[in-house]
Amino acid sequence: MLEGMYSAAAGMAAQQQRLDALSNDLANANTAGYKRVRVAFRDLLYVQTGAGAARGVASGAGAAAVQLGRGSEQGAMQNTGNKLDIALQGEGFIQVRDRQGRLALTRDGSLQRDGNGRLETSTGGFTGITVPANIDDSQIGIASDGTISANGQVFGRLRIVNVRAPENLQATGDNLFRPTAQSGAPRPLAAGVTRLQQGTLEGSNVGMADTMTDLVDAQRAFEFASKAITTQDRLLEIANGVKR
Repeated sequence: MLEGMYSAAAGMAAQQQRLDALSNDLANANTAGYKRVRVAFRDLLYVQTGAGAARGVASGAGAAAVQLGRGSEQGAMQNTGNKLDIALQGEGFIQVRDRQGRLALTRDGSLQRDGNGRLETSTGGFTGITVPANIDDSQIGIASDGTISANGQVFGRLRIVNVRAPENLQATGDNLFRPTAQSGAPRPLAAGVTRLQQGTLEGSNVGMADTMTDLVDAQRAFEFASKAITTQDRLLEIANGVKR
């Protein structure tokens, strides 16, 4: 009888992970370049059913949530008119350095300059390019290949890269991802594969209606698993009463 309680508890834990992922998606629905989290479920250990059961029949110990990476769908393009806003049209990421100087990847094209003219993402990821402070943002041009210039002077080019398995990138917060052994090392994209559009931002690919529906579904599944535990507890109480 305890096996049923264990299975229900595993189901609650799995649905809680799903709820956390969906809540995170909703919280970032308006974050530029954000990609939704993909969650699935897998069976936990199955064992052979006890004596008297038909051959080949096994009983399981519930399910567990598994994160499959991020959805790769392109977000909607939003025209901002801001010279430092860029959107990636196509696959890939902008390669930056986070606040600790570690290599990171992002699709957040909401760029800005600090007091020293360093071009950074909205969360402080440094692109490796510095534009002198005496140049106004309105004078800056960003070409479709990522070349940044002003008044005929080129200051550098944004590194647009991709990895072999983007679903295996590690999310580190601040809309940044870190390459792993499973994802493969970042490599530059061939010319023309991805184009940058200045004055535009890529919105998140979170579908509000679908996410809200999934959130309600996950909440109900969590409640059902909770009720299963309550039922198992009552059955154990009855069984103990019979023994007395």
